[in-house]
Amino acid sequence: MTQQKRAKAIMIQGTMSNAGKSLLAAGLCRIFRQDGYRVAPFKAQNMALNSFITKEGLEMGRAQVVQAEAAGIEPSVLMNPVLLKPTNDTASQVIVNGEVLANMSAKEYYQRKREIVPEIRRAYETLASQYDIIVIEGAGSPAEINLQENDVVNMFMAHLAKAPVLLAGDIDRGGVFASLVGTMLLFSPEDRAMVKATLINKFRGDKTILQPGLDMLEEKIGIPAVGVIPYLHVDIDDEDSLTERFSRKKEIGLIDIAVIRLPRISNFTDFNVLECAPGITLRYVDRLAELGDPDMILLPGTKNTMADLIWMRESGIEAAVLKQAARGKIVFGICGGFQMLGCELSDPCGVEHGGAMKGMGLLPIVTEFEEEKTRTQVSGRFADSVCGELSDLSGITFSGYEIHMGKTTLLSGDGGEEKPRPLTGNLQVTGTRTPCNVEAASPEEGGRKTEERLSGLCCGNIYGSYIHGIFDEEAVVKTVVSALYRSKGLSESAVASMDLAGYKQRQYDLLAQAMRENLDMDMLYRILEAGVDE
Repeated sequence: MTQQKRAKAIMIQGTMSNAGKSLLAAGLCRIFRQDGYRVAPFKAQNMALNSFITKEGLEMGRAQVVQAEAAGIEPSVLMNPVLLKPTNDTASQVIVNGEVLANMSAKEYYQRKREIVPEIRRAYETLASQYDIIVIEGAGSPAEINLQENDVVNMFMAHLAKAPVLLAGDIDRGGVFASLVGTMLLFSPEDRAMVKATLINKFRGDKTILQPGLDMLEEKIGIPAVGVIPYLHVDIDDEDSLTERFSRKKEIGLIDIAVIRLPRISNFTDFNVLECAPGITLRYVDRLAELGDPDMILLPGTKNTMADLIWMRESGIEAAVLKQAARGKIVFGICGGFQMLGCELSDPCGVEHGGAMKGMGLLPIVTEFEEEKTRTQVSGRFADSVCGELSDLSGITFSGYEIHMGKTTLLSGDGGEEKPRPLTGNLQVTGTRTPCNVEAASPEEGGRKTEERLSGLCCGNIYGSYIHGIFDEEAVVKTVVSALYRSKGLSESAVASMDLAGYKQRQYDLLAQAMRENLDMDMLYRILEAGVDE
């Protein structure tokens, strides 16, 4: 019998969270693709509120979506078989193979973790049979001695995939040599043997000054440094709430857009595309004093809509947003933000928060949370009669995905001066949509199904939609930015020069180029080819 070909693997582990593992893995995916290999990313377990829906209607972490994009391939749930979405400080929604398994406390999950191992193994082996190289990403620190027994994402995966490990340290946060040496010290002899090189990330300054430290590091731990990566200014989607986007202090440009940074914010990557537009400043705001007088306010998705609306209420941010809306400012909510804009929220099954509460009252809708999750990719057009300052969106095509636990319905007989209008028309649905007894389209229908339902609404300058990624099409971004320019009496000529698709590809190429220039590529390929002896 001919043995099935298995991909070579290489793994990025970090000495701590936010050491840059996701970005480094994306860069390696791009490099290997440029060098002619079929390459795919893999992360056994992700903990993040930024997620994505595949064309099959399955949910996965966005970090592996970004890495797949860098590799030039379609995202697959095989690349991230386990996704944990925190619901509070001690519990998470556990998603396995793209489907919700259950909400579990941390203790319960660790007790059941080994039950999930066969699914991780199956996903990896399937992926490894389809590609030449797998770039594996670890999580957090691999040397958390209280967690190592139940590890499924760091050294467990390195041994499973027979993947040599590059251990990355973040020098920008200080203590990089101590963290690298300390991590190696805490490994078992078997795990220590898996590490074939160190990698220092986010370096600022003259590398010649760093060289004595690198020499001493190699002497202490007995393995070489494969490179020193400078602090890179590339615009690539971040993995989760550790993003530096939230803390960046920006000088306000021609147009000021404020995103409310909710405590349980999710899928904030919906708005990254707006940062690419000329003259736009996009800020994340979590204090009333920071809101100011923006030209547009964005309410993002959240893992707990009701709890985060309570936070907005208690912090005074809700009242400030309502005041801006009364002045005619554009307010746009996505997913949980859309739900907040309504008149009432109820959670009879205790899916998120339990009970019922009033919404912001800006759109005549009510939302009831359900135990089953809506998961689907969608495409379509904005309705023919979009109202307010964004009326030029009418008829423009978009694509994106829905992922939410609530069902939203329109109230009849609102009696207001402004009549609500649909924001989007009939949607072309791909994949699975679990609630409401809507079945996935059959293969004979080309995998797509037309569906008429409430996916978005507008009333005056208030807009809401369930569709993540609704801004991602170039025509949509240009239309929104042009409307904001016009509202301030500014020339729209700069907006016409945007090339979003080209911009994104250039960012991946810039990342790959910077990594090539600062890695010992010969050593990297020797490590990849040699693998590990076990």
